[in-house]
Amino acid sequence: MDCLVHHMLRTSAIRYPEKEALVHGTTRLTYREVAGRVTSLAHGLRDAGLTRGDRVGIYFDPSVPQVLSIFAVLQAGGVFVPINSLLFPQQVVHIAKNCRMRGLITTRSKLAGLSSVLADVPSLNLFVVDDDPSGGDVTVPTLGFQALCNRTPPSEWKDVGIEKDLAGLLYTSGSTGKPKGVMLSHANIMAGSTIVSTYLGITDQERILAVLPFSFDAGLNQLMTAFQQGGTLVLMTFTFARDIVQMLLQERITGLAGVPTLWTLVSQPSSALHKNKLPHLRYITNTGGAMPQTVLAVLRQALPTTKIVLMYGLTEAFRSTYLPPEELDRRPTSMGKAIPNTEILVVKETGELCRPGEPGELVHRGPTVSMGYWGEPELTAKMLRRNPVLPPEVGDTEHVVYSGDLVKMDEEGFLYFIGRRDTMIKTSGFRVSPTEVEEILFQSGMAKEAAVIGIPDESLGQAIKAFIVPKDGTVFNLDDLVAFCSKQVPRHMVPKMVETMEQLPKTPTGKVDYPGLRRREGGT
Repeated sequence: MDCLVHHMLRTSAIRYPEKEALVHGTTRLTYREVAGRVTSLAHGLRDAGLTRGDRVGIYFDPSVPQVLSIFAVLQAGGVFVPINSLLFPQQVVHIAKNCRMRGLITTRSKLAGLSSVLADVPSLNLFVVDDDPSGGDVTVPTLGFQALCNRTPPSEWKDVGIEKDLAGLLYTSGSTGKPKGVMLSHANIMAGSTIVSTYLGITDQERILAVLPFSFDAGLNQLMTAFQQGGTLVLMTFTFARDIVQMLLQERITGLAGVPTLWTLVSQPSSALHKNKLPHLRYITNTGGAMPQTVLAVLRQALPTTKIVLMYGLTEAFRSTYLPPEELDRRPTSMGKAIPNTEILVVKETGELCRPGEPGELVHRGPTVSMGYWGEPELTAKMLRRNPVLPPEVGDTEHVVYSGDLVKMDEEGFLYFIGRRDTMIKTSGFRVSPTEVEEILFQSGMAKEAAVIGIPDESLGQAIKAFIVPKDGTVFNLDDLVAFCSKQVPRHMVPKMVETMEQLPKTPTGKVDYPGLRRREGGT
């Protein structure tokens, strides 16, 4: 019985032992090989002291070790914490401290880059590094990744845990402060895989190209659906859009998920998409924000036989809605309807259900509803609440996710996005906290006051704009400010526009008038 995430790999290895499971560059592994290396690595982690429930960070660029580590940590009884390879040391250390991380699996060079901040994480004492000849010096004892993968595991493996156990933590920006760890159970992840495989029709014949990070729920789901169904997952890191098109051709890819910025790149003439036929590309999906209509039109023309599936989701509940491809002509701006085995409610502030056309908050009900935020019971209580449609006699037996997104539903049940209740910025498929960007601006020493908002952008969804009141007695230089930010945070968090002001607009109570700034820029 498959009740834990790594059981999906085990079952596929039994059903398709010699089938190609994982591809990266010249490395091609069968299901038998992947499962064998995972079991050996899991055994090595247990021998090294990893115990049930320990959090283990996985900090790699897209690679075979990254995939093996996720399943090995789970098989050893631990909790995997995928870390975006674009994050900076201080952001990595925040994640490690927040979840009291026990172990870190990474490359020698990435570990060397963390040397100055490791002392800030006393719980972190188990380090596994992949072979990296160009890696720097590390000052902590390490275990060799390849050596662990080559170990002989015991003849009988005893699993620990049940499907309700915590399996992974995905860190996502909240409306205030630092990123929060969304807790996913084994049941959450497996339900997401089954649901997506159902409405996308994913089978063992699929060849899925993974370009989204596994720290992003949509990227993680590509891995899980591929291994659950016995398909093939192809990993890549791309520099140019034409690299993606070339990989689609070379590996005869059948499925690809992306965010609006990726599709904007792929639709450019330089990507060579129009010059190549892709008969094997069965479907593409979009998430992380609305796809620009101009981009959608280009993709539909260039990929006449490919199904284009527009989706909406949130990390706290994974995926909520999808628009069937046959509805694109009738309602191209719709978020679609609920995914299988899921109910989407549109709820008023009073808790009553909205009528068609009436705006309200999107509330998600179903098996992908997460366990909440790690170590944040108050924030969890705001996001996970009692199901408003259950009779009072049932009691508080089921929690649903209040998304914070305002939507409306038409007479046929199709949903349309209106905006956010909070100030979160959705850009390039990422959720960014304005507070976190403002903290970096203040750290530059150039800002007396700072305010950050998202403004509409066709390609990015929203672009980050900063309003700065320069510090008294300082010479403000925009290039210096952008350069400072670029050294502190990933590119998607660096403001695209900066405007200096003599003072920020304030409300009568003296707070920054964020709604006024958004109205000034044409937002809501």
